[in-house]
Amino acid sequence: MTTTPSPARAGVAPGGLPLLGHAWQLHARPLEFLSSLPAHGDLVRIGMGPWPAYVVCRPDAAHQMLTDSRTFDKGGPFFDKARVLFGSSLPMAPWREHRWQRRQMQPAFQPGRIEGYAVVMGEEVNRMTTSWRPGQRLDVTAALTTLTLRIVTRSVLAAEAEDSAVAEVLESLHTVIDGIYQRVMLPLGPLYRLPTKANRRYRRACTRLHRAIDAIIAERRAKPGEHDLVSMLLNAHDDDTGEPMSDEDVRDQLMVMIGAGFETTANTLAFALWLISQDTGVRERLHAEVDATLAGRTATPADLDGLAHTQRIIHEVMRMYPAGWFFTRVTTADTTLAGHPLPKGTALLYSAYLLHHQPDLFPDPERFDPDRWAATEVDALPRGAHVPFGGGNRKCIGDQFALTEMTLALATVCARWELTPDPEATLRVRVRGTLGPGPLHMTCTARNTPAGTEASG
Repeated sequence: MTTTPSPARAGVAPGGLPLLGHAWQLHARPLEFLSSLPAHGDLVRIGMGPWPAYVVCRPDAAHQMLTDSRTFDKGGPFFDKARVLFGSSLPMAPWREHRWQRRQMQPAFQPGRIEGYAVVMGEEVNRMTTSWRPGQRLDVTAALTTLTLRIVTRSVLAAEAEDSAVAEVLESLHTVIDGIYQRVMLPLGPLYRLPTKANRRYRRACTRLHRAIDAIIAERRAKPGEHDLVSMLLNAHDDDTGEPMSDEDVRDQLMVMIGAGFETTANTLAFALWLISQDTGVRERLHAEVDATLAGRTATPADLDGLAHTQRIIHEVMRMYPAGWFFTRVTTADTTLAGHPLPKGTALLYSAYLLHHQPDLFPDPERFDPDRWAATEVDALPRGAHVPFGGGNRKCIGDQFALTEMTLALATVCARWELTPDPEATLRVRVRGTLGPGPLHMTCTARNTPAGTEASG
């Protein structure tokens, strides 16, 4: 149920400290801190270190900000730190550059291309699920992270997915993402340039990651393709100057595509398997659906119409635990948001987690309820209430890729296996650059055996 918005209120978050502002609250208990802010206004001022920023706490204001990307451009503390590594790549680029870049990359994410990628998705999900054995205890977060990195590497990048190379990229990316998060939430400036163990580890991970992506670019230059993303970027030319992208620009694009395309998806799937294990009713309906639709085989895009409950589970997990849980923007001109005047250069922060957990938008928001995503319920939501992929023309370019991947993977896993957490296990949400469950150990029980495999060790 939705209500008529009350007059806009601007407020100030309590508890700010000299120089640090609210950086410690954002670092130590970010989800609790953000969830407390709507009580102080629709637009709430906080301190990101010594720099002020406004947190957007109302869906209509979030919608305005996301759909007016000229006025509310990419920028602010998050993007300024991330650009050090990812350059001016698609998610980081200012408005004008973004338009050109998106045109070059959009063909790689057209519906017909995603159907082709689904072949790779099916092969990799089949590879993972047929390697499991009854009674095996595994870290599903780690298994799913390897799965999604292999999928994005083989499909979008059309590169080899050798196990050793995948492991190298995984380790490096985790270190880099955590390092960027640390630098955003605790803006300690010169301290990050000191030769500490953590700083050296971060710089080494950046170097290893650059080398891994450079190898993909070199491979594609030696063996040009036609329709993969790497080849599209290598063949792109600026509309105004006619200049091609530099190898460094291509590397930035690929790094951010990999970074955004594997951990977020893996975390959502891991959360889904945990939540399913805790809810008998949801689990039984899911099993009935996948048994009727798949009967143990690997899911394909042709099965999506028969996987409505599976898709509602994915949307509810993204509501409860949005992988991209906070981002920043900056105003490019004097403007007004939520009835509050903002001068040019104002930093704004919006949080999908904050918006998705407001009880007036989602009653009993901590309850896992996939039926929230029945058509009638969705139609009643205001714009800006559910933004796991952002919004406007800056919405994640890979949203349909990710939704297809998650639906097919979850359906196939649950058609073949029931995964049970360790006794007395509890879910601990790990808050870094993305939201994740951290290591999540579960035990496999076979449900249906894929054709041509054995269900015993």
